[in-house]
Amino acid sequence: MKTKAGLILLIAGVLAAAGIAFLLKPGRSEEKKPKQLPPKHTNRLAKETSPYLLLHAHNPVDWYPWGPEAFAKAKKENKLIFLSIGYSSCYWCHVMERESFENEEIAKLLNQWFVCIKVDREERPDVDSIYMMALQVQGIRGGWPLSLFLLPDGRPVGGGTYWPPEDRVINGETVRGFKTIIRLVHNDWKKQPDVFRTYAERVAEAIRQNIVRSRLRLVNAKPSRELVTQVLDAVKEEYDPVYGGFGSEKLNFRGPKFPTPTMLELVLTEYQRSRDAELLEMITNTLDHMARGGIYDQIGGGFHRYSTDRKWVVPHFEKMLYDNAQLVSLYSRAYGVLKRPLYQRVVDQTLAFIAREMTSAEGGFYSSLDAETEGEEGKFYVWTGAEIDAALSREQAALAKKLFGIEEGPNFEEKANVLVLVKPLPAMAAELGWSEKKLIERLDAIRQRLREVRDQRQRPMLDTKVLTSWNGLMIAAYADAARTFNRPDWLQTAQRAAEFLLSNVRTKEGRLRRTWSRNAEGVGQAKLNAYLEDYAYLAHGLLALHKATGDQHWLDEAADLTRTMIANFADKEVGGFFFTSHDHEKLFVRAKDQYDGAKPSSNSLAALNLVRLAKLTGDPLFVDHAEKTLTAFVPSMKANPSAMTTMARALDLWLERTRKKDQQPQRKPQ
Repeated sequence: MKTKAGLILLIAGVLAAAGIAFLLKPGRSEEKKPKQLPPKHTNRLAKETSPYLLLHAHNPVDWYPWGPEAFAKAKKENKLIFLSIGYSSCYWCHVMERESFENEEIAKLLNQWFVCIKVDREERPDVDSIYMMALQVQGIRGGWPLSLFLLPDGRPVGGGTYWPPEDRVINGETVRGFKTIIRLVHNDWKKQPDVFRTYAERVAEAIRQNIVRSRLRLVNAKPSRELVTQVLDAVKEEYDPVYGGFGSEKLNFRGPKFPTPTMLELVLTEYQRSRDAELLEMITNTLDHMARGGIYDQIGGGFHRYSTDRKWVVPHFEKMLYDNAQLVSLYSRAYGVLKRPLYQRVVDQTLAFIAREMTSAEGGFYSSLDAETEGEEGKFYVWTGAEIDAALSREQAALAKKLFGIEEGPNFEEKANVLVLVKPLPAMAAELGWSEKKLIERLDAIRQRLREVRDQRQRPMLDTKVLTSWNGLMIAAYADAARTFNRPDWLQTAQRAAEFLLSNVRTKEGRLRRTWSRNAEGVGQAKLNAYLEDYAYLAHGLLALHKATGDQHWLDEAADLTRTMIANFADKEVGGFFFTSHDHEKLFVRAKDQYDGAKPSSNSLAALNLVRLAKLTGDPLFVDHAEKTLTAFVPSMKANPSAMTTMARALDLWLERTRKKDQQPQRKPQ
């Protein structure tokens, strides 16, 4: 595609800057500044409830929330839109805020030339997904903060992720800073708006075609056991045989390395079927290494978002509710099959962390904990040898340094340690000549003391949004753990959270809202239309509650939510479900969520729920939509099998249901 020189410069500059967050060390300009009292600036975000949006309420940038007011202004004044998408635990989102959005000079240019919109991606995953796709169809690597320039009608032109405020020289090449980029974009828009419109339409059409292709059905394609095997084989190909987890063998499995519980759930399912030693090794090697690594908070419990290295040592320190929910379910299920004490300890400690730090007074669960404090990523979590000595007795300090690898020297930025258990506890106990029980008692005392000391540090920011979908996953986690370990208190926590959600995020008409949170005045409210994942994830949690309790009430609630989901999200032409409801705000494309990532795809979990409901109720509505959804995603399972592991689990359960039905003796006619 040929364009005039100015726009080529823009796109080239964006491409060069797209991955900059992984290359630059923040400078002094990003140090957190004390907020002025009263604030010098206040913008429209002050009326929002999202903690991430409220964080930007006193920027000098004249931010608008996503909505018709911003687009009307852009159309009336013929201005481009600058769209910034992030989330509260995103480290580089905070860096860009401090460096650029609190910068008076940059804010003046943005306010003069653009209409600026700030979006919390966790509140508006539909907006985030489509504009992330806009980067990807242009060959630009995505990430957050997601920074895009849009036409007044919302069609994207170009963008990137994090940009430094000023131009910088990296490896002898000049990377354009944000100030330069916004000047380029504004000047080119004024000189050649038709080029922008042509380019924007081509990007929009590329996104539409990408979505249309995902909806095409293969001729005569039918769900089969061979598909499940194909998905499992693809997962095996990505397995790291040394440290567990999944990645690329060609890249030597280097980080970032995510926990990927969706893959491990399928592996565990298939192990229960086959008792295959290869699958058992994949499960235990991965779960053991994660539990002993730095991705797991050895002091406070709970998992960080991902590891930056192959060995699970140095994490990206944010803690997400959805990761911990899925991993609690996974470790609980693995314990039920394998009875490994380590897995029970992980579940105990993780749910203690959730209860202590991420549970609201009303019973809902908060969204995330930040990665940084005082402008430094990981500062809350890492330790120096001197800090260990100061916190513990001499005997405890010596043992802690041995257990957590501090004797081997710093593993984080050459100055501190992310704590890891360097050896399995049975091996360490044998080395010390102790019983494992004695070692665990000593370790627990050390953990308790270090947590008390750590709690005196400045804490990471807590995002207090209660998201319906993520809460559904955590309800399932508590229910799964309660059933595995016979913990009535955990079951009560799950039931309380479910009751809170059904009472506070469900409307009188039975529709769900996406989020519940408090505004600046402390008033709690539910807002935003729910998405497919909200219905699918919450129904999943309610089905887990039914399995743990046998209470018909939770099955009825799950069935009602699923009927509402079918009525408002079903793709009647192809099968499966759209991510947004039929009456949702119309964006320039309407997408389907089909591939698992850090979370299961909403279509896959919807399919799993439908199969379970079909099995439990026999309702023809659930039977019909289960079959249609599984059939609709056969092409995706063939094309990208390792990203369809949750759908493969749904298919396996469906085939099991039909096999058992076929095996039942036929009644003779009377």
